[in-house]
Amino acid sequence: MNNLQNKVAVVTGGNSGIGYAAAKEFAAQGAQVIITGRNKELLDQAAKELGATGIVADQSNLSSIDKLVDNVKNKFGKIDILFLNAGLAAFAPLQSASEDHYDDIMNVNVKGTFFTVQKFLPIFNDGGSVIFNTSINAHVGMPNSAVYAGSKGAILSLNRVFATELAPRKIRVNAVSPGPVETPLYGKLGLSHEEVSGFGEILGKKILLNRFAQSSEIAKTILFLASDDSSFITGTEIVVDGGLTVNAVLN
Repeated sequence: MNNLQNKVAVVTGGNSGIGYAAAKEFAAQGAQVIITGRNKELLDQAAKELGATGIVADQSNLSSIDKLVDNVKNKFGKIDILFLNAGLAAFAPLQSASEDHYDDIMNVNVKGTFFTVQKFLPIFNDGGSVIFNTSINAHVGMPNSAVYAGSKGAILSLNRVFATELAPRKIRVNAVSPGPVETPLYGKLGLSHEEVSGFGEILGKKILLNRFAQSSEIAKTILFLASDDSSFITGTEIVVDGGLTVNAVLN
Protein backbone atom coordinates (compact mmCIF):
# COMPACT_ATOMS: atom_id res chain seq x y z
CA MET A 1 0.00 0.00 0.00
CA ASN A 2 1.10 3.55 -0.70
CA ASN A 3 -1.55 5.70 0.97
CA LEU A 4 0.92 8.53 1.47
CA GLN A 5 2.61 8.45 -1.94
CA ASN A 6 3.96 11.91 -2.91
CA LYS A 7 3.25 13.25 0.59
CA VAL A 8 5.82 15.02 2.75
CA ALA A 9 5.56 14.29 6.48
CA VAL A 10 7.31 15.96 9.42
CA VAL A 11 7.57 14.09 12.73
CA THR A 12 8.92 16.06 15.67
CA GLY A 13 10.79 13.95 18.20
CA GLY A 14 11.04 11.19 15.63
CA ASN A 15 14.24 9.47 16.74
CA SER A 16 12.60 7.07 19.23
CA GLY A 17 9.36 5.71 20.66
CA ILE A 18 6.04 6.71 19.14
CA GLY A 19 7.64 9.29 16.86
CA TYR A 20 10.00 6.71 15.37
CA ALA A 21 7.17 4.21 14.92
CA ALA A 22 4.99 6.79 13.20
CA ALA A 23 7.82 7.87 10.90
CA LYS A 24 8.35 4.21 10.00
CA GLU A 25 4.66 3.85 9.09
CA PHE A 26 4.70 7.03 7.02
CA ALA A 27 7.78 5.91 5.10
CA ALA A 28 6.29 2.45 4.48
CA GLN A 29 3.24 4.13 2.96
CA GLY A 30 5.36 6.10 0.48
CA ALA A 31 5.83 9.44 2.21
CA GLN A 32 9.01 11.48 2.24
CA VAL A 33 9.71 11.76 5.97
CA ILE A 34 11.55 14.36 8.02
CA ILE A 35 12.25 13.61 11.68
CA THR A 36 13.53 16.03 14.31
CA GLY A 37 15.33 15.63 17.60
CA ARG A 38 17.82 17.39 19.84
CA ASN A 39 20.51 14.68 19.93
CA LYS A 40 22.30 14.68 16.57
CA GLU A 41 23.90 11.27 16.99
CA LEU A 42 20.63 9.52 17.86
CA LEU A 43 18.78 11.48 15.19
CA ASP A 44 21.26 10.58 12.45
CA GLN A 45 21.08 6.90 13.39
CA ALA A 46 17.27 6.91 13.35
CA ALA A 47 17.14 8.78 10.05
CA LYS A 48 19.50 6.23 8.49
CA GLU A 49 17.38 3.32 9.71
CA LEU A 50 14.17 4.92 8.49
CA GLY A 51 15.44 6.26 5.20
CA ALA A 52 14.30 9.68 6.42
CA THR A 53 15.82 13.14 6.63
CA GLY A 54 16.95 14.13 10.12
CA ILE A 55 17.04 17.77 11.19
CA VAL A 56 18.27 18.80 14.63
CA ALA A 57 15.69 21.07 16.28
CA ASP A 58 14.74 22.18 19.79
CA GLN A 59 10.98 22.70 20.12
CA SER A 60 11.42 24.98 23.15
CA ASN A 61 13.40 27.48 21.04
CA LEU A 62 11.48 29.55 18.47
CA SER A 63 14.57 30.39 16.41
CA SER A 64 15.29 26.67 16.17
CA ILE A 65 11.75 26.11 14.88
CA ASP A 66 12.32 28.85 12.29
CA LYS A 67 15.49 27.10 11.11
CA LEU A 68 13.64 23.80 10.92
CA VAL A 69 10.91 25.27 8.73
CA ASP A 70 13.48 26.97 6.49
CA ASN A 71 15.38 23.69 6.07
CA VAL A 72 12.22 21.78 5.20
CA LYS A 73 11.12 24.50 2.78
CA ASN A 74 14.48 24.53 1.01
CA LYS A 75 14.66 20.73 0.67
CA PHE A 76 11.01 19.80 0.13
CA GLY A 77 9.07 22.97 -0.68
CA LYS A 78 5.79 22.05 1.03
CA ILE A 79 4.54 19.57 3.63
CA ASP A 80 1.32 17.57 3.89
CA ILE A 81 1.53 15.96 7.34
CA LEU A 82 2.76 17.30 10.66
CA PHE A 83 2.89 14.91 13.62
CA LEU A 84 3.68 16.89 16.78
CA ASN A 85 5.23 14.21 18.92
CA ALA A 86 8.11 16.03 20.65
CA GLY A 87 7.38 16.66 24.29
CA LEU A 88 8.75 16.67 27.80
CA ALA A 89 7.44 14.35 30.52
CA ALA A 90 8.47 15.19 34.07
CA PHE A 91 6.59 14.79 37.33
CA ALA A 92 6.49 16.58 40.68
CA PRO A 93 3.92 16.99 43.46
CA LEU A 94 2.07 20.28 43.79
CA GLN A 95 3.76 21.25 47.05
CA SER A 96 7.30 20.99 45.70
CA ALA A 97 7.04 21.69 41.94
CA SER A 98 9.45 24.45 40.93
CA GLU A 99 9.08 27.30 38.48
CA ASP A 100 11.71 25.66 36.28
CA HIS A 101 9.69 22.43 36.28
CA TYR A 102 6.62 24.36 35.14
CA ASP A 103 8.43 26.47 32.54
CA ASP A 104 10.41 23.58 31.04
CA ILE A 105 7.28 21.52 30.39
CA MET A 106 5.10 24.36 29.18
CA ASN A 107 7.80 25.78 26.90
CA VAL A 108 8.25 22.48 25.08
CA ASN A 109 4.78 20.95 25.22
CA VAL A 110 2.55 24.00 24.75
CA LYS A 111 4.51 27.01 23.52
CA GLY A 112 6.73 24.94 21.25
CA THR A 113 3.82 22.96 19.85
CA PHE A 114 1.76 26.09 19.20
CA PHE A 115 4.52 27.87 17.31
CA THR A 116 5.62 24.79 15.39
CA VAL A 117 2.15 24.60 13.85
CA GLN A 118 2.05 28.35 13.24
CA LYS A 119 5.44 28.48 11.55
CA PHE A 120 4.74 25.52 9.27
CA LEU A 121 1.44 26.96 8.00
CA PRO A 122 2.97 29.00 5.14
CA ILE A 123 4.43 25.81 3.63
CA PHE A 124 1.51 23.53 4.50
CA ASN A 125 -0.45 22.18 1.55
CA ASP A 126 -4.20 22.67 1.73
CA GLY A 127 -5.93 19.39 2.52
CA GLY A 128 -3.12 18.25 4.82
CA SER A 129 -3.22 16.74 8.29
CA VAL A 130 -1.97 17.95 11.67
CA ILE A 131 -1.79 15.35 14.46
CA PHE A 132 -1.00 16.01 18.11
CA ASN A 133 0.41 13.41 20.47
CA THR A 134 -1.35 14.09 23.76
CA SER A 135 -2.02 11.74 26.69
CA ILE A 136 -4.70 10.23 28.87
CA ASN A 137 -2.97 12.17 31.67
CA ALA A 138 -5.08 15.11 30.55
CA HIS A 139 -8.11 13.18 31.85
CA VAL A 140 -7.20 10.82 34.68
CA GLY A 141 -5.82 13.03 37.49
CA MET A 142 -2.67 11.01 38.16
CA PRO A 143 -0.77 12.26 41.24
CA ASN A 144 2.34 14.38 40.64
CA SER A 145 1.42 15.02 37.00
CA ALA A 146 -0.30 18.41 37.30
CA VAL A 147 1.97 20.39 34.98
CA TYR A 148 2.40 17.58 32.46
CA ALA A 149 -1.34 16.85 32.46
CA GLY A 150 -2.09 20.56 32.15
CA SER A 151 0.18 20.81 29.13
CA LYS A 152 -1.61 17.93 27.43
CA GLY A 153 -4.99 19.42 28.28
CA ALA A 154 -3.87 22.67 26.68
CA ILE A 155 -2.91 20.82 23.50
CA LEU A 156 -6.37 19.24 23.35
CA SER A 157 -7.81 22.75 23.44
CA LEU A 158 -5.46 23.83 20.65
CA ASN A 159 -6.60 20.79 18.71
CA ARG A 160 -10.22 21.95 18.66
CA VAL A 161 -9.45 25.59 17.94
CA PHE A 162 -6.94 24.87 15.19
CA ALA A 163 -9.41 22.47 13.55
CA THR A 164 -11.88 25.35 13.33
CA GLU A 165 -9.37 27.90 12.08
CA LEU A 166 -7.79 25.64 9.47
CA ALA A 167 -11.02 24.14 8.14
CA PRO A 168 -11.24 26.71 5.30
CA ARG A 169 -7.95 25.27 4.01
CA LYS A 170 -9.23 21.69 4.41
CA ILE A 171 -6.40 21.00 6.84
CA ARG A 172 -7.61 18.43 9.34
CA VAL A 173 -6.42 18.65 12.94
CA ASN A 174 -6.71 15.74 15.36
CA ALA A 175 -5.14 14.33 18.52
CA VAL A 176 -4.08 10.88 19.66
CA SER A 177 -4.06 10.27 23.42
CA PRO A 178 -2.10 7.13 24.28
CA GLY A 179 -2.29 5.27 27.54
CA PRO A 180 0.82 3.51 28.89
CA VAL A 181 3.20 2.63 26.06
CA GLU A 182 6.40 0.60 26.11
CA THR A 183 8.84 3.34 25.07
CA PRO A 184 12.30 4.54 26.21
CA LEU A 185 10.48 7.33 28.11
CA TYR A 186 10.43 5.41 31.36
CA GLY A 187 14.20 5.07 31.27
CA LYS A 188 14.49 8.81 30.78
CA LEU A 189 12.44 9.30 33.95
CA GLY A 190 15.22 7.60 35.91
CA LEU A 191 13.32 4.39 36.62
CA SER A 192 15.23 1.11 36.79
CA HIS A 193 14.20 -1.93 34.76
CA GLU A 194 12.79 -3.50 37.94
CA GLU A 195 10.80 -0.34 38.77
CA VAL A 196 9.41 -0.14 35.25
CA SER A 197 8.46 -3.83 35.36
CA GLY A 198 6.77 -3.43 38.73
CA PHE A 199 4.92 -0.32 37.64
CA GLY A 200 3.85 -2.07 34.45
CA GLU A 201 2.54 -5.08 36.35
CA ILE A 202 0.42 -2.93 38.66
CA LEU A 203 -0.88 -0.66 35.93
CA GLY A 204 -1.39 -3.54 33.53
CA LYS A 205 -4.04 -4.94 35.86
CA LYS A 206 -6.03 -1.74 35.43
CA ILE A 207 -5.89 -1.89 31.63
CA LEU A 208 -8.70 -3.96 30.16
CA LEU A 209 -6.31 -5.56 27.66
CA ASN A 210 -3.86 -6.32 30.53
CA ARG A 211 -0.72 -4.87 28.96
CA PHE A 212 1.06 -1.74 27.83
CA ALA A 213 0.74 -0.71 24.19
CA GLN A 214 3.53 -1.04 21.66
CA SER A 215 4.61 2.13 19.89
CA SER A 216 3.70 0.48 16.60
CA GLU A 217 0.08 0.16 17.73
CA ILE A 218 -0.18 3.88 18.45
CA ALA A 219 1.50 4.56 15.11
CA LYS A 220 -1.29 2.75 13.26
CA THR A 221 -3.81 5.25 14.64
CA ILE A 222 -1.54 8.14 13.69
CA LEU A 223 -1.22 6.75 10.17
CA PHE A 224 -5.02 6.57 9.93
CA LEU A 225 -5.34 10.25 10.87
CA ALA A 226 -2.56 11.23 8.46
CA SER A 227 -4.15 9.47 5.50
CA ASP A 228 -7.26 10.10 3.43
CA ASP A 229 -8.88 7.16 5.26
CA SER A 230 -9.83 9.74 7.91
CA SER A 231 -10.91 12.40 5.41
CA PHE A 232 -14.07 13.33 7.36
CA ILE A 233 -12.46 13.49 10.80
CA THR A 234 -11.21 16.75 12.31
CA GLY A 235 -11.12 18.38 15.73
CA THR A 236 -11.33 15.07 17.56
CA GLU A 237 -9.28 13.06 20.04
CA ILE A 238 -8.74 9.33 19.69
CA VAL A 239 -7.89 7.63 22.98
CA VAL A 240 -5.66 4.58 22.53
CA ASP A 241 -5.32 3.17 26.04
CA GLY A 242 -6.40 -0.47 26.00
CA GLY A 243 -9.50 0.43 28.00
CA LEU A 244 -7.67 1.98 30.97
CA THR A 245 -9.90 5.03 31.27
CA VAL A 246 -13.14 3.05 31.16
CA ASN A 247 -12.09 0.30 33.57
CA ALA A 248 -14.46 0.22 36.53
CA VAL A 249 -11.62 -0.65 38.92
CA LEU A 250 -10.46 2.96 38.66
CA ASN A 251 -13.68 4.18 40.30
